[in-house]
Amino acid sequence: MTLRPVLCGLGAVLCLSHWPVGAQGVKAQPPVAAAKGVKTVRVALVSLQSDDRYGNRRLERAYPGHPGGRLLPAAEMAVADTEVALAEDKLALQILDVRLGGVDDLASTLQRLRGEGVVHWLLDLPVAAQVAAAQAAGPSALMFNVSASHDSLRGQQCAAHLFHTVPSQAMLADALGQFLAARSWRQALVLQGPGEANALLGDAWGRAAKRYGIQSQLKPYKLSGDPRERDLSNPRLLTSERQHDVVAVWDADGEFARTVPYATQLPRPVVGSNGLVPLAWHPQWERHGGPQVTRRFRKAAERPMTGQDWATWMAVRSVAAVVQAQPQASVVEQARLLRSGQVSVDGAKGPALSFRAWDGQLRQPVFLAHADGVVATAPMDGVLHPTEVLDTLGHDLAESTCRQKP
Repeated sequence: MTLRPVLCGLGAVLCLSHWPVGAQGVKAQPPVAAAKGVKTVRVALVSLQSDDRYGNRRLERAYPGHPGGRLLPAAEMAVADTEVALAEDKLALQILDVRLGGVDDLASTLQRLRGEGVVHWLLDLPVAAQVAAAQAAGPSALMFNVSASHDSLRGQQCAAHLFHTVPSQAMLADALGQFLAARSWRQALVLQGPGEANALLGDAWGRAAKRYGIQSQLKPYKLSGDPRERDLSNPRLLTSERQHDVVAVWDADGEFARTVPYATQLPRPVVGSNGLVPLAWHPQWERHGGPQVTRRFRKAAERPMTGQDWATWMAVRSVAAVVQAQPQASVVEQARLLRSGQVSVDGAKGPALSFRAWDGQLRQPVFLAHADGVVATAPMDGVLHPTEVLDTLGHDLAESTCRQKP
């Protein structure tokens, strides 16, 4: 039977064990130091055993922009992709699947990983847990955020050793703003739900709309079981305002947004959390090697590749690239090398991708896509920047609030 190593968390106790791969057919990673003279770099994928994003009902709904499943297959695919190139330099990667029983186990788990020499971590965790992980580890680990788009992780809560392969909310909003400006759709009716998560999406959109000259009229919606509040979730009533070119809906949960396309009062396109959505990856991307990436992932995971999967794949490829560039470098030196722009990675999106020096964000094109295909990629043609056009997506150096130095 094919086996893979797994580092599992049970309360405050960790165990290094081997679990069967099962029916997915994901290639197992070689055991540590299996080949004589080969240096094996272990990469820990840290997540929560109980995570609402991976509940069966939510995965069945497949809301745009949400995870499609656990991220381990993407990490293992990246190991397979980089295996030959690393072997030439007598290097190898190994993935450890670390699932915490709860957030309270985070500190002890990270301490255990450092004690075992595991200093490359992929974080599939809530924002607060990512901040705690960055503070607990300090510069002794190189961490990659693979699933949280929150701008705060790239701003006030950034860390010199925390990198981001998933695009930020500002990047996604800027991509959409560029698209609407390019189409001259300058009047947007914005439907935004209650709660902090939706407020953050609204803030990112407000910044992008101002940046690209999109006039926005805000209308709140509310999903409620109270019959007296039924009208607050009725797309037709909410979109009765006539002076708009497009309906932008911001719904972090996804439940309301799925009801809006083709349900508006006037025939208007829907964008944002449904309809035309800004995404890190789309399984119908047909250029720059995208179909090959999508097919291999589908074969391994038995589901389509999402943006979070792509971000995980890129994080492992980034570890491989920086380890191959300087095999003897410490993680502090590796962080500096990544932020210097000297290390770039192919993400099957066209240009070679590198990390920003000021906030650790991976520069990348963003897809504007619907369920069946990619309509456009941002940055849009005609958008200019003094040094790097990809920096028109998200917070540029002059506006970044991150003050960390690598």
